[in-house]
This record gives sequence, C-alpha cells and structure tokens, in this order.
Amino acid sequence: MKRFFRFLIVLAIVIGIIVTVGVIALKNMEAGMRELLTLTIEDVDLALVPDGTYAGDATVLPVSVEVNVTVVNHQITAIEIVKHFTGQGQSAVAIVEDVIAENSLEVDVIAGATYSSKVILLAIQDALLGATE
Repeated sequence: MKRFFRFLIVLAIVIGIIVTVGVIALKNMEAGMRELLTLTIEDVDLALVPDGTYAGDATVLPVSVEVNVTVVNHQITAIEIVKHFTGQGQSAVAIVEDVIAENSLEVDVIAGATYSSKVILLAIQDALLGATE
C-alpha cells in the first residue's frame, strides 16, 4: 500500500513538471509570435552583396526555416527553401517568388501564413546580411 502511494506521489510530481514545462513553452512561443507580428523586415542593400549562394536561417517557434539565396549581378536570382518546419504556413513558400520578382525583402506577407512568411523573410535577410559581412 505504501508503494502505491509513493507511486501516486511520484506520478503527480512528474505530471506537474510536464504541465509546467508545457505552459512555459507555450507562453514563450506566444511571445515570439506576438513579437514577429510587429517586426519590420529591413531590406538589404544588394549592391553590397557579391555574386554567390548564401545560406541563412531563422527560427521563431514553432516556425523554423533554412534557405539558400543566390545573387548574380546584385540581383536575387534564386531562393531555395532547404527546410521549412511549420504547422500551417506551407503556402508561405510563395513569398520567395515575390522576393525574386521585386528583388527586395519589402514584399507583402502571404495572407493566412503571416508567421511563416516573416520567418522566411528573416532567413533570406540572414543569408544576405551574412554575405555582406
């Protein structure tokens, strides 16, 4: 009988820890998403970016993106999404065509995929900024 009560106490503690960690994780994700909504993506001066293909990444939980951005003659000619982990924002990948067409990060986000769109733009920005350093 004592073993059973010890087991219940340990089980209650483990469940309490799991619930606490889950709540903290959800609050952190929510804070990151709120910050992402107000974040302005700044354009990168492509005149400073030499020809080449550059890797970039960005993560704002629960969205994570890795890209390869190709620049030729100071123009973005290709963007490959290497990895895109997201719950519902798969339609956001269409934003790469807008970036290429406009040769700029100052494009409208994809409706219904705002978070993923912004994280993709952040990954592209990361790649381009890495090229200028």
